[in-house]
Amino acid sequence: MPQLLIVYHSRTGGTRQMAEAACAGASDETKTILRRAGDATPEDLLAADGYLFAAPENLAALSGEMKEFFDRCYYSVLGRIEGRPYGLMVCAGSDGESAVKQAARIASGWRLKQVQPPLIVCTHAQTPEDILAEKTIPESDLARCRDLATALAAGISMGVF
Repeated sequence: MPQLLIVYHSRTGGTRQMAEAACAGASDETKTILRRAGDATPEDLLAADGYLFAAPENLAALSGEMKEFFDRCYYSVLGRIEGRPYGLMVCAGSDGESAVKQAARIASGWRLKQVQPPLIVCTHAQTPEDILAEKTIPESDLARCRDLATALAAGISMGVF
């Protein structure tokens, strides 16, 4: 059975909720593995047929732990996962665009195929207190995460990508 790998990092819970919702949606369509960025390995990437990356945007960039995952795994799989489909979800306090661009550059270096537009969930956290607080993602946004992952997993399962 084809496999979708969801790799995420979350410090305040928002991206974790998004990744868990995505995993719930994808699991009905194909084998789905959910890994924290710190635990994901090059072997996980090689075993998967497609990917969903979920990260918070911190200081107009991917979170450090998500970037560390890409740094740690990049060269081990370079030239070995080309053409595989991927999706991206970003949890941001404002626009999330810088994290999207950064992740897209990394994915293009791996020659992955973006098969869906990135999903950005904006928490509107702008004060230090709000930024550091535990997040609760609204059900409407979690539904969008499930839908994105369901479509990605179905496409992988059917061999569409």
